[in-house]
Amino acid sequence: MARFAFTKAPIDVAGARAALADPAAGGYASFEGWVRDENDGRRVEHLEYEAFEALGVIEGERILAEACARFGVRQVACVHRLGDLAIGDLAVWVGASAPHRDEAFRACRYIIDEVKHRLPIWKKEHYVDGDSGWVNCERCASAPRAGEDAHGRHGHSRHDHAHHDHTRYAHAPTRAWTPDYSRQMALREVGAAGQAKLRSASVLVVGAGGLGVPALQFLAAAGIGRLGIVDHDLLEPSNLHRQTLYALADCGQPKAALAAARLAALNPDVRLDTHVMRVTATNVEELLTPCDIVVDCTDNFATKFLLNDTALRLGKVAVFASVYQYEGQLQVVDAARGTPCLRCIWPAATRDGLVGNCAEAGVLGPVPGTLGTLQALEVMKIVLDLPGRLGADILTLDLLSLATSRIRARPSPDHAAHGRATAETPVDEIDLAFESLATAEAAGYTIVDIREPAECARAPLEACRAQLLPLGRLLGGEALAPGDRHLLVCAHGVRSHAAAEMLRARGLRGVYSLTGGATALATRAQART
Repeated sequence: MARFAFTKAPIDVAGARAALADPAAGGYASFEGWVRDENDGRRVEHLEYEAFEALGVIEGERILAEACARFGVRQVACVHRLGDLAIGDLAVWVGASAPHRDEAFRACRYIIDEVKHRLPIWKKEHYVDGDSGWVNCERCASAPRAGEDAHGRHGHSRHDHAHHDHTRYAHAPTRAWTPDYSRQMALREVGAAGQAKLRSASVLVVGAGGLGVPALQFLAAAGIGRLGIVDHDLLEPSNLHRQTLYALADCGQPKAALAAARLAALNPDVRLDTHVMRVTATNVEELLTPCDIVVDCTDNFATKFLLNDTALRLGKVAVFASVYQYEGQLQVVDAARGTPCLRCIWPAATRDGLVGNCAEAGVLGPVPGTLGTLQALEVMKIVLDLPGRLGADILTLDLLSLATSRIRARPSPDHAAHGRATAETPVDEIDLAFESLATAEAAGYTIVDIREPAECARAPLEACRAQLLPLGRLLGGEALAPGDRHLLVCAHGVRSHAAAEMLRARGLRGVYSLTGGATALATRAQART
C-alpha cells in the first residue's frame, strides 16, 4: 500500500501508523517534522503551508511508489499539513513498514527528501518581529553528507523539517527571496507606474504547450497580477523539445497543473487560475470574462475562432499566434481599436486536421518559442501602452531566413457581426474511444486507416481488418468499404475528426473518428503489458 495525502486537520499519527500494520513486516520506521520556534537565527511565531494539491498528490503517490520499488517496503504513507500551524504542531509524517528495519529507515529518508525537492509546497514563515516570507519547500530538503548518496544509503540520516540546510547551496543567503522587477522598472516607459499596471492586469493563456510555455513564463516573471492557464492535455515526452517548462518525470500529468506549479515557484506574487479543461462554446465566456487580454496558444482552428468571436463579443483584446514548421504568424484582435479579426481574413474557418499540426508536420522547438515570446511582448506592450503595438498588421516570420513581413489587413464589411458567430458546430458523437480496435470491430465498426503509407509502415495498427485509405484519396471521393458504421483512424485523432465531419456533411452519417488515434491505441496497449 502507498498513500499520500494533504490535510488541514491535525495528523492522526496513531491511525496512520495502524494502517501500515503488516504481519510480513518485521521493521517499522517513521519520520515526524515539527514546527520549531527558530529558523536561521530568527524567532518564528507560526507557519503557513500551501500546496498545489492536485499535482502534489499525483507526485506524492509517485514518490511513495518509487520508495516501495527501491527499498522493498510493503506499506508506506505520507501526510503533509496545510494551513496555519503553531509552534510544536506536526507538519509532516512519513511511515514505512518493511521486512527489515534498514529498508524502512532508508525508505523514510528517501520519501521526505523527495517530497521536499519535488512537491509544489510553499511555506510562509511568520517571525516574531512581524516580518514574513514565502519559501518553496525544496530548500528544506537536506543535502547528502560525506559517505552518502542522494538517498541516504550510508550512515544515519537527519531531516529537520523547519530548518533550511544550506550545506547544499553554501552561497545561498539566509533570507527569503522576493520578486525583483528593478531591471524592467529601470525603463523610462515602465517605472513604478508601469509595474503597477502589470500587477493590475489579468491575462488568460489558452494552451500551455510550445507557444504557451514561453508566453506564460515571461508574463509571470514580469509580474502580471492574475494569470489564467487553460489546457486539457497531458504532457508527453514528444512535447519536451519545445515545452521547456516541464521535465521528463512530469509526463502523464496535466500541463495546466504542471505549469501552475512551476510559475508559482517562479513568482509567488502572481495569482494563478488553473483550468484543466478544453475551451468549448459552453465555458468560453466564463473563462474570458475575468481577463483583460486572452492569449491564444492553441494549435487548432476551432478554438482560435471560438476565442476570436468571444473576445469580440466581450470587448477583450486577443493575441493570436500560429506555427507551421519554420514559419510563424502573429496577430492582435482589439475590438476597441477596430482591428480586423480572424473571420475578416478567413471567412470560413479551416477544418482542423487538414493542415498539419506539430505532430504531423514537425517543428523545431525555438520556432514556437519565438512566437510565444512575441505574444508575451505584445501583451506587455498593450498593458503598458508602449509604442509599436501590432495593430491591424499581421506579422509573419520565416525563422530559417529570419525574414519578416507585415501584412496590412482591413475589417470586412460584416466585421461587427463576427462576435455573434458560432465557432463550434456540435456534431453528435463524432469522436469515439475504444480500448482496442478488436473492441470496435466487435461493436460493428469497419476500421478505416486514413494515414499515409509511410505512417502505417512506421506504426502499424494492431491486428484488425482495416481498410487502408489515405486522407487525400478518401476526401477525393474513393469509396469506403461496405458497412453501416465506419471508424476512421489517424495518428492522433485530429485528421480523422475533420474527415468525419466532411463526410457527414456529404451525407455519410455513420462515420466516426477514433479519439486519440493510433497513438492512443499504442499507449493503452503498452499499459496493458
